[in-house]
Amino acid sequence: MSISGYPDAVNELIELLKGLPGVGRRSAERMALAMLDWNPDKLDALGSVLKELPGRVGFCPECGHLSEKDHLCGICASASRDHSTICVVEDPSQVINIEKSALFRGVYHVLGGKLAPLEGKTPENLNIEKLKERVAGGKIREMVLAFSSDVEGRATAIYLAGLFSGSNVKITRLASGLPAGSNISFADPETIAAAFSGRTNV
Repeated sequence: MSISGYPDAVNELIELLKGLPGVGRRSAERMALAMLDWNPDKLDALGSVLKELPGRVGFCPECGHLSEKDHLCGICASASRDHSTICVVEDPSQVINIEKSALFRGVYHVLGGKLAPLEGKTPENLNIEKLKERVAGGKIREMVLAFSSDVEGRATAIYLAGLFSGSNVKITRLASGLPAGSNISFADPETIAAAFSGRTNV
């Protein structure tokens, strides 16, 4: 047992939980202590899910969204979606949030981040080559640039708008409803719906 008063196994669990986004020391402690009250079957189930996660979850080979390993995501595989309209986002959490608005019926393309040269995020580090392939396929009529309205998000939108300016694809961006500097991952569905409804040409 360490000087913190917790057994080493509990301290190890707390340290792992602290690695989750938004989880500090106190929250990690509460989670760890709550797990001590779980019955062995529930703990085994959690362990099995975590152990199998890398083998079961991957990225959609078409759009880069989360999917079952080596399979298209449900959106890309759906015949009811408008495959001529593509919404470009930073990460999978934004796909989930936009879907909650129930307004956008096209498909997505996940870049895996946004341009931030000082952090090593250059065009070569993003999922841009696959986006070029999809546009070159000739089926895309509109590309919606749905990035957070911070400096990096605006820079990414400007870069992509310039990159595809010579194509026959109509390029639009989200408009009203998103405050300056906001992150789409945390916007409510009504705000996202307003931004999609008011999207403008780039």
